[in-house]
Amino acid sequence: MRPLGDYKWRDWKRLRPVTHWLKTRRYNAQRETYVRRSARTAIADLPSFRGRRVLTTIAFEDPEAIDMQAQLVARFVPDATYMVADMSASEDAATQIAAIAKRHGVAHVRLPESPLRRREQASRIHGLALNWVWRNLIRSGEPDRFGFIDHDMFPTEPDDPFAKLDRQPVYGCLREAGRRWFLWAGFAMFRFDAVKDLALDFGQDWFNELDTGGANWDVLFRTLDRKQLKFAPTRFEPYKPDADPIRAQIQWCGAWLHEVGSARHEGDFELAADKRRVIKEMLAPHLASPGPHARFAGMPS
Repeated sequence: MRPLGDYKWRDWKRLRPVTHWLKTRRYNAQRETYVRRSARTAIADLPSFRGRRVLTTIAFEDPEAIDMQAQLVARFVPDATYMVADMSASEDAATQIAAIAKRHGVAHVRLPESPLRRREQASRIHGLALNWVWRNLIRSGEPDRFGFIDHDMFPTEPDDPFAKLDRQPVYGCLREAGRRWFLWAGFAMFRFDAVKDLALDFGQDWFNELDTGGANWDVLFRTLDRKQLKFAPTRFEPYKPDADPIRAQIQWCGAWLHEVGSARHEGDFELAADKRRVIKEMLAPHLASPGPHARFAGMPS
């Protein structure tokens, strides 16, 4: 929650410091309960992460996205140990995702059942998943570097998202909220030795307007000199020329294409289906052949 000095008189009149404190306590308790739960698949089957570069995607009800992402990461980020951490509620989606991971020979774990269900809680569900992976797999696994990507995040050319960590402790897509900032949880990389002893929290801090991953502000990001850091170049654009530039966006993080699945979460399945059709057309040349891949229109130079 916000420091008490950040609350205005109108906030005190509405008892916001008290309600924010109570809600924060509830969210923290929910997180601590969740990260102590056992995975629904055997984590003993996972490969050793020690000394490796581990790239984890949080899967959620979208086997097709995982299928494309697994192929593209294998092709364009071959030095990473790629892991699918599945938070799907649907048994059918979870079964498909497990089969896709097995077919592509990538690490897979099905996370504990989420205590949250509603669409509007998607960001909090995501935060719980990230915290579970950090607490139960990454921190004990001691990789050299680790990162998190959204399940609809696709590399489109050879890229090492961990390269900038040679010179700085974190790297990814920057998001800002006033004087605070954080790394967007859909593309966030960390050098393990720089954060291993910190009480990281990949959840939200909505009372400071910080989305998933923003709860690391106090423990990590505020201690860093932002002016000394490099971040992934980021831009948004309509997924096709006549699309709404706000409701129907795609995002570029360097050479990584983010589908931006908000339409699906908001229940606009017609828009979601058309956007996926366009995304598949954009990615088709990169999925078709292991040979050289040409840039396509929309790709940042």
